[in-house]
Amino acid sequence: MSDESSAELIKSAGDFIGQHRDLYIQSGGAKGHIIDNRNVGGHYFATTCLIRYQGRKSGRWMITPLCYGDIGGEVVIVGSKGGADHHPSWYLNVHDMDEMQFQIATQAFRAKIREPEGAEREKVWTYMVDSYPYYANYQKSTDRLIPLVMLTPQEEIPVFTMDDFDRKG
Repeated sequence: MSDESSAELIKSAGDFIGQHRDLYIQSGGAKGHIIDNRNVGGHYFATTCLIRYQGRKSGRWMITPLCYGDIGGEVVIVGSKGGADHHPSWYLNVHDMDEMQFQIATQAFRAKIREPEGAEREKVWTYMVDSYPYYANYQKSTDRLIPLVMLTPQEEIPVFTMDDFDRKG
């Protein structure tokens, strides 16, 4: 998918993404964990998490909602950006980090992060495509290898609030 097509897709989804994130945060995670993502080829009952990370250039804290999978006690998130030819900004921000934070429903955690490789990556990719079929189409539309990020919970932390993002760290 061209970057221009991706930009149009992201722009049209932008309001939904921001509203979804804000609902998730303002409800303390009681709302927003489950969404209907049939409009992008997904399921009616899709699970989402929030990730919190610091911008590598701006130093600002950001929170992004993403679909996730759970494999062996690790949370999996996918850097698809709708099949764009470049990685999503959240991925570029966390790529060289060892830790980040995530929230699922009403629980948040500090987590170690890693990227699976080889046979493990293939197994995780297959699981995520089975769970979210549109990822297969996204991969077909770009030459880049869509990254997978595994989050290993370390300790529980307070759920995210509106004060937890878009500010200098």
